[in-house]
Amino acid sequence: MASNKNRKAVPPPTPNFNRHESHCKICAHARREEIEGAFVDWFSVPQIAADFNLGDRSCIYRHANAVDLFSRRDRNLRLPVGRLIERVDEVKPTAGAVVQAITLYQRLSARGGSASRDDLVDLHDLFSKMSPAEFEIYAREGTLPDWFTKLAGKKKGPQGSGGNENA
Repeated sequence: MASNKNRKAVPPPTPNFNRHESHCKICAHARREEIEGAFVDWFSVPQIAADFNLGDRSCIYRHANAVDLFSRRDRNLRLPVGRLIERVDEVKPTAGAVVQAITLYQRLSARGGSASRDDLVDLHDLFSKMSPAEFEIYAREGTLPDWFTKLAGKKKGPQGSGGNENA
């Protein structure tokens, strides 16, 4: 039996856009921009298919691949993370999950990409400034002090600026 080790990795062929467009339900759909927007905004693909009467989700993935919606969606990571943080009061998350979500949200730039290290607030430093009473409330209720969330939302100044330009 031949080994796969000697085979070169061949990238998948790029879709023939003219053929795709002539057969695609989404390209012909009157609400194409809404469908694409929902996909890029990380809405549930099965729900998108149901909302727009597209049958199943496979046509959405084919269309997304043909028109490169995946790269647009990958740059839009702040939206789903923001939704998770926004719904924190509807579920019973652990304190660690809340901190991880806040940290991830901070690391994502407004464009959805990863922010540079200089743009981040040191959460360890902020937690070290919490009083025992604030820690107790945070552990019991998952509520951070107002000063914490205000400081966590600020970014440090540009590298070499000598301080926090936004304070």
